[in-house]
Amino acid sequence: MNLLLPFDLPRSGAVADAVRTLSDSGSLEARGAVFTKSGIVDAILDLCGYTADFELWRRRFLEPAFGDGEFLLAAVSRLSESFKSSGASMADATHLLSDAIRGVELHRPSFEETSRRMAASLMENGFDSETTERLVSRWLLHDDFLLADIQGSFDFVVGNPPYVRQERIPAPLLKSYRSKYSTLYDRADLYVLFYERGLDLLAVDGALGFICSNRWVKNKYGGPLREKVSNGFHLKYYIDLERADVFHSDVIAYPAITIVTRSPADRTLVALGNRDTATGLDGVIADLTAAAKGSCAPTTSSGIVELAEVPSRRDPWLLDAPGILSVLRKLEHSFPSLEAAGGKVGIGVATGADAVFIGDFDELPVEKGRKLRLAMAADCVGTEVSWGGKGIVNPYLESGQLAPMSDFPSFANYMERNGEVLKKRHTACKQPSKWYKTIDRIYPRLTAEPKLLIPDIKGGATVAHDNGLCYPHHNLYVVTSKNWNLRALQAVLRSSVALMFVAAYSVRMSGGFLRFQAQYLRRIRCPLWSDISEAERTALVEVSTAGDLNAVDSVVFPLFGLTDRDAQAVSAYADEARVKAKGQ
Repeated sequence: MNLLLPFDLPRSGAVADAVRTLSDSGSLEARGAVFTKSGIVDAILDLCGYTADFELWRRRFLEPAFGDGEFLLAAVSRLSESFKSSGASMADATHLLSDAIRGVELHRPSFEETSRRMAASLMENGFDSETTERLVSRWLLHDDFLLADIQGSFDFVVGNPPYVRQERIPAPLLKSYRSKYSTLYDRADLYVLFYERGLDLLAVDGALGFICSNRWVKNKYGGPLREKVSNGFHLKYYIDLERADVFHSDVIAYPAITIVTRSPADRTLVALGNRDTATGLDGVIADLTAAAKGSCAPTTSSGIVELAEVPSRRDPWLLDAPGILSVLRKLEHSFPSLEAAGGKVGIGVATGADAVFIGDFDELPVEKGRKLRLAMAADCVGTEVSWGGKGIVNPYLESGQLAPMSDFPSFANYMERNGEVLKKRHTACKQPSKWYKTIDRIYPRLTAEPKLLIPDIKGGATVAHDNGLCYPHHNLYVVTSKNWNLRALQAVLRSSVALMFVAAYSVRMSGGFLRFQAQYLRRIRCPLWSDISEAERTALVEVSTAGDLNAVDSVVFPLFGLTDRDAQAVSAYADEARVKAKGQ
């Protein structure tokens, strides 16, 4: 049963006010606006099939958030060329073209400026002023695409959705979105909803072409959107633009070009090479279209790969790892996950106010029992933790209860002096009586427990051993085990096998850096400790701190029964992941 609300219902006053506020916002950051270079615009229009040699005036084109008009104006130019070459009378333009374009934009100044530019473009293409005025008025809608009442379906839905995190969306508006969109899941970015509505508005045999963050393809919040695409659509083309400079401003996460069609399942083609620049995409587009038409066979060497395994349901789409997919799936089938094999993955403490809770250990003005040595990412040097002298104020007793202020006067004085800052935090507002707690509970016993610490954002696996000295900061992930020798486990986690799993499932950050988050670490496969011989255990411990990663792999690979061919594929994939970070 679909319980989502329709779009033609009246908006509440709070929702209307929020829309008006965003409409007049001048901040690019608040609007999530990132503008696309012309080479990318042309590439996406070409891949979707919106080209002037077709009767575009018989089709419908939609851009959901046109901003300064890169896609929209390029589409109008192609439409004008197609219409003029058709031989149709310019006197019939208003009638014949009235439904050819729909563009939606919330930001009022952008809407008005693009309207002017569109009018100028139509006039330059021979349309008279009256026709131009009527078409622009008919084509463009000043509204929130996610709430607007848009009639009919579209053959082409193309654009660059805004990048806005949920916490930046006014509460009444976010609530309204939740009532209408099934893909607003976990911490989904606003662009996910643009995908959902764009797909719902797509006509049979239509094509949606977006350039957007690639995070939804792999991470948790993209699950419902992946399932939606799998159930009623087809992923036709995918180009991960991890090296290309495609926007007019810097973005942190990598973008990707995604072409999705509402058509019977066909081949999924992925572009792996020649993506360094917008100009270099010309060859990629030509290769993709040739491969789609059967003019050439897709191969890894050509930079175009046909996926052997079509993405399905909510599972992460490992679109950038076709060369190792068979090996990865084989290991997933044959070996348990890291946690099922006896490891435990956790994360360090987030405080919500590091400037208050964290400082030089010796200078924190609280009782000795109310502070702990703190390991920071910078303390993970090579394979060991080298404590840099930082400490964290610990508001928790061993029992898990907050420490009573009356029992610790120095601690109480320090907390009270910083009370104004601490009480403004979200966690304190939710629990006013516990205003001096950290966001995450601190488990003091973890300090003395041997553990492996892994910094979040890295180009390769940094796995540092702590013999029981420090508590981890929140940008460190923690691996402990009751049955594994941690030095032996350190060797496995430093190996190319472990890096292969993280690189395949992780979204990459700017510069090629990987995310070593818990969700990706838990994807790593690992043998059972009981299945490893004494000789193998000894060898693992001996190479756990080796600087030569080939030496680590030479011991770890046999544990997984890798053939020479599989081992070469894993090594090559892991090396490529490391190289990207080194090239930063």
